[in-house]
Amino acid sequence: MSDQSSEPKRGHFAQNKGEVILREHEYDGIQEFDQKLPNWWLFTFYGAIVWFAVYWFLYYQLHHLRSDREVVVAEMKAVYEKKAKELEATLASLDDQTLVKTWATDAGIVASGEAIYTTNCIACHGADMSAVMMAGDQKIPLPGRSLNDGVWEYSGKPMDIFKIINQGSPVDAKGLNGAKMQAWGQMLTPKQIAEVTAYIIAKNPKEFSAQP
Repeated sequence: MSDQSSEPKRGHFAQNKGEVILREHEYDGIQEFDQKLPNWWLFTFYGAIVWFAVYWFLYYQLHHLRSDREVVVAEMKAVYEKKAKELEATLASLDDQTLVKTWATDAGIVASGEAIYTTNCIACHGADMSAVMMAGDQKIPLPGRSLNDGVWEYSGKPMDIFKIINQGSPVDAKGLNGAKMQAWGQMLTPKQIAEVTAYIIAKNPKEFSAQP
């Protein structure tokens, strides 16, 4: 005679805490146990349902909450507005002479410009600004233009160099072998662009020493 006392109680659902029920429902030989869930889990579950209902009402009915797209657009707009203000402030204090006589002679600014150039510009203009990469004895031309040969496609004035870095190649420019300068103003701040401009000037002292 088997001992039935160890078998779980049969029923539809557990009613009491700690109670384990073997459900009456059975299909294809599969049986299911049921146990009353802890209150913390039930409160979390019911709370999530209430939060969903409140969120749905606020979002779809009252339109008090913004969509992810609206949030991203607003943040991008704020970034562009901030950059525009920074550019305006930077340009207000910059001119050809300031870039040559002040920025390009400041060791700290030039060092910052070199770091920016090393991170962003070497791939196209080369470590020595010659737009050439050495592979053993072979010279491999890079996509960018040389910045140390005295030839400036879009004017060699300091503020024009700043502008071409900030805005990229003109719309109607053919580029070098089809490669155009990207608008670094989308990635760098006006101050950083001024610093890398100062670095380029500092690396070409004879070119810019005649600046008024």
